[in-house]
Amino acid sequence: MAGSWRVAMVEAGEMRFTIRKCTCIQDASVTQVYMLPMIPPSAPPPIGTHLRTADIAVAGLVLGIVVLAMWNILANMSAAGISPGFDFLWQEAGFDVSEALIPYQPSDSYARVILAGLLNTVFLASICLVVSTLVGVAFGLISVGPSPVGRAVAMAYVELFRNLPKLLVLLVLYVVAVNGLPHVRQAISLGPIYLSNRSVAFPVIIFGEGAWIPFAAALAVVAIAACRKYLRRRSAEAHDNSRTERVIIAAALVLLPVLTMLIFGVRIDVSVPELKGFDFSGGGRLSTQFLVIVMTLGLYHGAQIAEVVRGGLKAIPVGQTEAAAALGLKRRQTVRFVILPQVLRLILPPMNNQYVNLIKNTSIAIAVGYSDLMSVSGTIINQTFKPLEMMLITMGLYLGLCACLTTLTNRYHARLTKREGR
Repeated sequence: MAGSWRVAMVEAGEMRFTIRKCTCIQDASVTQVYMLPMIPPSAPPPIGTHLRTADIAVAGLVLGIVVLAMWNILANMSAAGISPGFDFLWQEAGFDVSEALIPYQPSDSYARVILAGLLNTVFLASICLVVSTLVGVAFGLISVGPSPVGRAVAMAYVELFRNLPKLLVLLVLYVVAVNGLPHVRQAISLGPIYLSNRSVAFPVIIFGEGAWIPFAAALAVVAIAACRKYLRRRSAEAHDNSRTERVIIAAALVLLPVLTMLIFGVRIDVSVPELKGFDFSGGGRLSTQFLVIVMTLGLYHGAQIAEVVRGGLKAIPVGQTEAAAALGLKRRQTVRFVILPQVLRLILPPMNNQYVNLIKNTSIAIAVGYSDLMSVSGTIINQTFKPLEMMLITMGLYLGLCACLTTLTNRYHARLTKREGR
């Protein structure tokens, strides 16, 4: 007899029943019941069993390859009469650095010139981070604005710089700056600022002896404000007078250093650049190489950040903007108080990725002769023939910079996420 079979599972206590029912054409039915023991739930696996044998084997293979490569390198260096070590760091460098944030002379050690190159890299990366963020946020807002012309300009800018090699952009801007700007003797004067194809010279403030006192006072104000904010957060105190406290702290941050300078008689001078011979003397200077690198990385990563900002803005529901408009907020107020606080939490992880890439991309500065970490490392390798040691030092320093930035960004993102969840 033909029929259709139906299967059902029934559980009773510790027994499992499998019920099969066949309905025949003559409306007769046959039911078969099979009793099977209940399978007890499996216990959780012990700690560490998630590591499969294949993973352990691959990790061991990679470690073995690294050890074998290091052993081979050391053996070849020994055969060539080269002794590995970092003793060369305390030897005299013997070469000059075009720009240094710390006092440096060719008679200083290699360790000091590495420090000078590292500080140049940190300074360059810091300026580029600020410039790229401002450019990216501005074009990101324009790309979602109401103006079709603005959206077209923003799209053209983003597509142009996203699809060009940054090294090519750097070389083009450098050639334009060197050939387009006048020589030092015909420098463009913008008041006390002079612009030439060699550098931008500008006045700087020089503090006399005891200048650390006002800076220490300002640092004390910042420390007190930070402690006060931390204690208030721990005690969950109301923030009704937070605006008044901010005004008081800002006034103390300005007035206290000034008062300490007047009390202790700290001398302040202004150094103005003057043309002497073939270059400017006095004041401060930013080389053309530095400015070109800032423009290159600022525009290149600004385009990447603009896309990140645009994506974050598009992720915000339209109802947020409509609700802000219903409350009577203007567009600028809506963007500042409603949209951006929510967008920041969304775009912070990809922004951190762009910042890390920017730090690594500062290494292209060697193409135009800027004395960054990569530039001084290459010179040291040529003089000491210590490529392995210098590569390890350079890699460790870049890794440390990127790791510090990533750690700070992740902590801030976790704080924003926690605040959003309240």
